[in-house]
Amino acid sequence: MLDSFLTEGILKKRFFSFIFPQIFLVSSFCFLRLNSFAQSDDMPSSGELINKAWLLHGQRKVEETFAVTQQIIELYKDQADKQQASLSALPKGKEEIEKVQILNDVATAYFIQAESYMRQGKIEEAKNIFKLIIERYPCAQAWDPRGWYWVIAEAAAKSIKKLESGSIEIEKPKKKVSQKPTKIVLYDPGKEDIVNYSKYGEFVNVGTDQYRYIIKDQEGLSIAVGEGIYPNTSSVRWDPAFKTALKQKRLEGDLWDFVHSEDLEAAFFKWATSSEPQGVKLFYTALILEKAGLIKHAIKCYYAIIVHFPGAYGWTYFKTPWYIGQAAIAKIHYLLRKNPQLGLKLVDAQIKIINGFDNNVANDIVITNPGRFVKVNPLLEKFKPKPSKELLSIKKRSGKGRVYVQQYETGDWQLIVDEKPFVLKGITYAPTKVGQSPDEGTMTNWMYDDFNNNGKIDGPFDSFVDKNKNNRQDQDEPAIGDFELMRQMGVNAIRIYHHPRVPSKELLRRLYQEYGIMTIMGDFLGKYALGSGAPWNPGTDYNNPQHKENMMNSVLSMVKEYKDEPFILFWLLGNENVYGYACNADKEPDAFFAFANEVARRIKEIDPNHPVAICSGDVLYLDKFGKHCPDIDIFGANSYRGNYGFGMLWYQVKEIADKPAIITEYGCSAYYEGKSLEEAEEYQADYHKGCWEDIRLNMAFQDGAGNALGGIVFEWLDEWWKGYEPAIHDTKGTWIGPFPDGTMHEEWLGICGQGDGNMSPFLRQLRKAYTVYKQEWKN
Repeated sequence: MLDSFLTEGILKKRFFSFIFPQIFLVSSFCFLRLNSFAQSDDMPSSGELINKAWLLHGQRKVEETFAVTQQIIELYKDQADKQQASLSALPKGKEEIEKVQILNDVATAYFIQAESYMRQGKIEEAKNIFKLIIERYPCAQAWDPRGWYWVIAEAAAKSIKKLESGSIEIEKPKKKVSQKPTKIVLYDPGKEDIVNYSKYGEFVNVGTDQYRYIIKDQEGLSIAVGEGIYPNTSSVRWDPAFKTALKQKRLEGDLWDFVHSEDLEAAFFKWATSSEPQGVKLFYTALILEKAGLIKHAIKCYYAIIVHFPGAYGWTYFKTPWYIGQAAIAKIHYLLRKNPQLGLKLVDAQIKIINGFDNNVANDIVITNPGRFVKVNPLLEKFKPKPSKELLSIKKRSGKGRVYVQQYETGDWQLIVDEKPFVLKGITYAPTKVGQSPDEGTMTNWMYDDFNNNGKIDGPFDSFVDKNKNNRQDQDEPAIGDFELMRQMGVNAIRIYHHPRVPSKELLRRLYQEYGIMTIMGDFLGKYALGSGAPWNPGTDYNNPQHKENMMNSVLSMVKEYKDEPFILFWLLGNENVYGYACNADKEPDAFFAFANEVARRIKEIDPNHPVAICSGDVLYLDKFGKHCPDIDIFGANSYRGNYGFGMLWYQVKEIADKPAIITEYGCSAYYEGKSLEEAEEYQADYHKGCWEDIRLNMAFQDGAGNALGGIVFEWLDEWWKGYEPAIHDTKGTWIGPFPDGTMHEEWLGICGQGDGNMSPFLRQLRKAYTVYKQEWKN
């Protein structure tokens, strides 16, 4: 997601950007080239030609670009027109969209032509083609490799708007009154708050892959759990409110549209009576109960998944497995932590999925212990004594300098800087001026930007806080600078990459010396073909000796250049390489991780004084990391799982690799479809608070895995270019995931906003998440 560091204007962001793992059960993942529609052996497919056109356009080869796009139009326009005529609405889902791929490619060819005209300053020609797209191809969509489709006509309309107004503006949230969520009054809440399953059946083979729960008294269990919870599948239909909702036709519509509905009562009935697989059905029923504040019933519902369907799985938006039982355990821990008045704790609950780190669920082996609930005294739990690290012996230490990681005899890990524990409170800092975009080759290097020509770098030293959010700088709003704002927030490290833009040593020295903030320096290790010398398509090959030599040289040059700088915290290799895109780590994970370990070993020959971390994609291929990477000190993962934290990730890293772990990216947008921006900020703050609490509880000498070193928030400031048009603050959702409204809004991820954009890059509007971290990180 650190796309603003990528090469300016070389490739469209349709071809590059960061992908994030996300847990949500809906659509399926698709790759850059979706289908080939060759009409004969000699005729190139529209897909082959459109890929070539994007590449030429990115290289600014105008004549070649027009030649290829015109070839697409001449060969396929008639078929595209027929496909458009066959549609009455925008296709949804991968399969529907792929059926009209020729339509998509022809509309994209026109779009590329219009953009090329726009670059040349031929405004009328560009507008005419953009208008043609809007009129003729309203249902055409193009694929963004970050994981979603974008509607070409919508992008064309925004381009026209930009050409006609030439101004920066914020896309206003849709005017929708935020109604109070409908309360759920349970007709049948069940006879037991915490169900004694032993009364109604038998647990068999606990802790093995032969685990199962055998129901012996289904009626008694149904009465105990209450409506909506397996095996009570009937009492919902007897609920008078259910019958009323049916009469009012409030249950009509697509099931998935109810997940984030304001009508919680209707959503509960819709899901509790759905025909989805039981594990999926129970999870979303529980989620809706949780939203409604029926915490005890939600916990019962989540626990029913663990008891009855521990191996249940779904598929994320990016077509990676989502293990529902593991998520249910994490949800229960989160709810009990948030509601200490319940005086309960879930102990010994564990679901292990052997072979569960790839995309093949057929080889999964599920080992289950459903655990049990025990009564606890919240006060005693809060003040439970922790072992003193001064009395513990050191089991392992990695690093010889002032920065190292060490493991205690308890198995807990800490990052040590200057002989003191260092809790990583990091943030991705990539302030982008509104209106700039790597798509258009206008992205500048924030480390050198001085747009007001006062001799100071803009973001770090000249930004100010727009306290009253009136989008101007008042007399009581002096320049303070992001570095000082981050210091006050409690940030102690930023994450950057040494390429393709050259960092400013002088600036990073000031960041450390004056503000106490260190730098995590990264190399992409061939992701997006950076550092490998590979062409974008097919990208970096981790079996290719020349690519490996180029990457090794890139990394080692970085280390030699910066190893003696006091601001360096540790080295970071890659960025979600296991998700592919201009590299083959997704297809060759063994080769990738083996090479990453070779790089780490070579780094330590030059610099034994700093740890080496990897930035992977959640826990995909974690087993390969554990097998091949003994010389990498820290496992890092970009992970976006929801406001309850990161679930089993910590324990999985501990078991598979016995390494300390960090979350190299996590965050949530400050936009919520249908709610005010103030309400959306509350949801963003809640998400961040829940994630940080989970990180903290899994640090050394706490109640969790003991291997969490901290995390890196994504990100400091909204970046307006990510949705498409860089002069407009897009509110559209880009991909589906476990966010407050079920959607990732890429342009709203900042802990700070840029207001209406007209005072970018200087204006900052601090969001509520900033205050959350200021409180959490200063403690």
